[in-house]
Amino acid sequence: MRFPVRIKTRLRGCYFCPSQGSSIVTNHLKSHLFAQREGVVGVIEQCGRFLVIRRSAHVIAPRKLCFPGGGIEAGESQSVALCRELMEEISVEVIPGEKLWESIGRSNTKVHWWTAVITGDGSPRANPKEVESIFWMTREELLQQDDLLPGNRDFLTRDQ
Repeated sequence: MRFPVRIKTRLRGCYFCPSQGSSIVTNHLKSHLFAQREGVVGVIEQCGRFLVIRRSAHVIAPRKLCFPGGGIEAGESQSVALCRELMEEISVEVIPGEKLWESIGRSNTKVHWWTAVITGDGSPRANPKEVESIFWMTREELLQQDDLLPGNRDFLTRDQ
């Protein structure tokens, strides 16, 4: 494909030129193209230790250490997204607690940080498509890890 190329959208009269940017995209189309994404993170603490994961090699930020979580899907509440993401990543059912913090992550993603309590048998199991391993670590142990995601470090040091 040669650039610049005008790509016609499904909306009548709307054109976007990849080399010229969005100056000729209608406001309606802009709102869909550049909407801020949102995510949710589960902070699970037991006996002074946090549940953290090492991300798999097959996801964004491969093999980095972080709290479990993920994207909020269209029409989904933060608490429902939290429950779904923790089930997908570490196979646990949780009860959402309180919202602790809000931050702006990579790619301008708004991240909502929630406490959660594991219900049932409470035995986390890694989904190998998303999670390489699961750990329980203290705040101090986490802060010593070079491969801790920066947003997680910001969360852990926000009150200090």
